[in-house]
Amino acid sequence: MSKEIKQSSNILVKYILASLGLISLALAILGIILPLLPTTPFLLLSAALFMKSSTRLYNWLMNHKYLGKYLQNYIHHKTISTKTKVSAISLLWITILASVIFIIEKAVIKIVLLAIAIAVTIHILSFKSHKE
Repeated sequence: MSKEIKQSSNILVKYILASLGLISLALAILGIILPLLPTTPFLLLSAALFMKSSTRLYNWLMNHKYLGKYLQNYIHHKTISTKTKVSAISLLWITILASVIFIIEKAVIKIVLLAIAIAVTIHILSFKSHKE
């Protein structure tokens, strides 16, 4: 049973939603590099905005060589690949520890960053794994 995608009929609304989807996608891609910027919520937001504004952009995102598999596994199976988990957690801890050791001077900020890293690690590990 397939659901019909209901798009806005207003052309201005479509352009605004598509633009917001592209901004969200850019933030998602930045989130791959920057550990405190979440990737998944921005990707999901992009998919939702594209669904409402542009079938072409939605299909492109869902069938993207890298992001499409990630999105489909997350949406349909609530899983994250083991490789993605290892990469995300490794990059998170490398950048957080580098910041805490070499950049941040205030102890309170160091503690907050470490607490965030622990919380994000627990959140990532809470998802089921699958092999690619």
